[in-house]
Amino acid sequence: MTSLFTQAPAAPMDPDDLENNPSANASLHDIMAVNLHRRQLLKGGVGALTMASLGTLGLSACAGNPLLPTAGPAAAVLGFAAVNKSLADRITVPVGYTATVIYATGDTLDPAVSDYKNDGTDGNFGRRSGDHHDGMHYFGMTASGQPASNGNSRALMCINHEAVNGTVQFMHPKGQTNIGASAGPRPEAEALKEIEAHGASVVEIAKTGGAFGVVKASAFNRRVTPRTPMTLNGPARGSALMKTKYSPDGSMTRGMIGNCASGYTPWGTYLTCEENFAGFFRRSATDDAQRSAKELTAFKRIGLNQGAGGSQRWATVVPSDPANTEYARWDASKTGASPDGSDDFRNSHNTFGWVVEVDPYNPDAVPAKHTALGRFAHEGAWPSNPVAGQPLAFYMGDDSRSEYVYKYVSKAVWAAADAMPDDRMATGAKYLDEGTLFAARFNADGTGTWLKLDLDNSAVSGNAAYAFTDLADVLVNARLAADAAGATKCDRPEWTAVNPANGEIYVTMTENPDRGSVGSTSNNNLPNPDVDPAFPRYWLDNKGISSQNAAPATLKGNVNGQIMRMREMDDNAAATRFNWDIFLFGSQATADIGLDNVNYQKNVNLSGLSEFNDLSKPDGCWFSRASGILWIETDDNTYTDVTNCMLLAAVPGRLGDGGRVDVVNQANGKPGTAGTAPVTVTTFAGKKMNNTIFKRFLTAPTGSEVTGLAESPDGEALFINIQHPGENTSAANYTAGNYESTWPGNGAGIAAAYGPGGVKARPRSATLMITRNDGGVVGL
Repeated sequence: MTSLFTQAPAAPMDPDDLENNPSANASLHDIMAVNLHRRQLLKGGVGALTMASLGTLGLSACAGNPLLPTAGPAAAVLGFAAVNKSLADRITVPVGYTATVIYATGDTLDPAVSDYKNDGTDGNFGRRSGDHHDGMHYFGMTASGQPASNGNSRALMCINHEAVNGTVQFMHPKGQTNIGASAGPRPEAEALKEIEAHGASVVEIAKTGGAFGVVKASAFNRRVTPRTPMTLNGPARGSALMKTKYSPDGSMTRGMIGNCASGYTPWGTYLTCEENFAGFFRRSATDDAQRSAKELTAFKRIGLNQGAGGSQRWATVVPSDPANTEYARWDASKTGASPDGSDDFRNSHNTFGWVVEVDPYNPDAVPAKHTALGRFAHEGAWPSNPVAGQPLAFYMGDDSRSEYVYKYVSKAVWAAADAMPDDRMATGAKYLDEGTLFAARFNADGTGTWLKLDLDNSAVSGNAAYAFTDLADVLVNARLAADAAGATKCDRPEWTAVNPANGEIYVTMTENPDRGSVGSTSNNNLPNPDVDPAFPRYWLDNKGISSQNAAPATLKGNVNGQIMRMREMDDNAAATRFNWDIFLFGSQATADIGLDNVNYQKNVNLSGLSEFNDLSKPDGCWFSRASGILWIETDDNTYTDVTNCMLLAAVPGRLGDGGRVDVVNQANGKPGTAGTAPVTVTTFAGKKMNNTIFKRFLTAPTGSEVTGLAESPDGEALFINIQHPGENTSAANYTAGNYESTWPGNGAGIAAAYGPGGVKARPRSATLMITRNDGGVVGL
């Protein structure tokens, strides 16, 4: 395949941080900030660049689909003043904008459930908002409650609730009970509350007086939790790997967990994705002796080791009803005598880590886990632009260090009639239960290959490290299959987004401190990947030190992350080849000043970032159809000595709008290489940024990340989620007035203080609505 760059001229421990990839897959072997005034506007704008980037796919790909609004105007600009970095416990948005909380942890979805007191005494989280708001999607409706792409006044918002880590103490009056490894059983009431705080919400919102608010009495409102019955669909349904005491035939499971990023389907359903599922399970200290060599390999690959206690210790609960297996299912140890696991929960962990389909418009529809899309730490599942007569693709990241980018391609080809089906879940089965899973290999010349993950691939079927039994085994153990196929180890691939104008795929690569530390091992004693063309940077960073004369570095590797950009060959979602470049390099604006006065780094701020747009650890990315803006969110603990997490707006450009870049990794930044020559890696970078095409739009409260993105079809209301404010509050400081954050109760930066507690409130995750004061499209 010919690279787009062949003729290009040369150019002068959060669970997410774990690594469980022992494979030996081979690694691939004018930087100037533009200091423009923050109020300068882009001439020609987002829409003009979007239209200029149309390939053979074009806007016609979405024509005729009532669930997909068409792309926005051809002449748009980033028309807001960039906000400054901030460490304040508040929301900061540009002048002329207002941020309003519409839905926060504990909010009731039912008039019969009391308003949230936020003192730890509230129960019934099965009818309240869960915690850690994350990925979400806006599903418009007509006045009569039917699906509608132009539903600007009434909608269903689907919102993930990923976890309770770091904030669970605020759910109980005095924090958790019996949480230590040597403590007694967890109280059932506490565990039940925590379990129900996970999953997702389906909540109706409607405009009143020009602003959206939750409709508490809506018949559409519901919670989907780890207790909700779900079908197992696709090739792994009925597999011996899926049999449990709950479902001896392996056709069902109970609930979903660790729901992080998300996606949607062209037929109007929500895709919610299970990420860090392994950490919820217990395995006894003697379980290894009960397991086969294959099982032990599979356990190691997902990081569920013998002796694991489960992050919240739910398996220790002694239920009031002895027949209740609600808590026993979190113990993945072999305790039964059956040969297939139908009398215990030894396989329960295999029923998590999937893409889950939910029909927001039908509260009676049973959610489905689609096993054809593979099992790993899913970060979203974003669809290709649908084209009649062509298969659909769904792009997915596996959010751990040294994991992979995946694509699923449907066997069925898209039919326009399926945009408005009578049975949305049956349509989901048509497209999502029969197809092919691929993993990405990024080649050194700017091309890429999608590697097939099934037994037709001899690298998979002939794999000696793990002998796959059948396709179900391949999909349940997709990471092992991708290892065997030779996929490229990535730096925590997270959200995927598809440009609605030209079908290009964007993937956030959040960070990897193990990148480039050759000769060293990660915290899981695994070999670290070297720098390569797709991940070319290694540098040292001193958190908390801005001086040129800095002390020894404390952070290393790919510290601030990057965003990859990919385009399928011939704009065909089913292609097995693609081109790639690096759209954006995360960096502190002054990163290349150097660690001291002698040895200067010249390999960090490759995107030319300034004080108005520098960032660390891009996590979420999402395209607005109304404006063409690519919105980028951060989840950072690296740059937080300088600023809280943030939301930024970017003009997307197109693949190939930059060129070759030689990245010089200084020898003093490489362990064990003092006195040797610098390591130079040639990569392919997008065009340089400046303050007119990339701006900081929002900063978040203390301790939080910015995540989740959605908008009304007219673009006049942008929705984001603020997750886990105050998560660094220690048990020693767990008294009112000592919390790291008191947002949104403190009312800082939002239209009004939200909920009880005021400036001493317990912090809460929340969904924000952001609007322009003049009623225009957000960001323009």
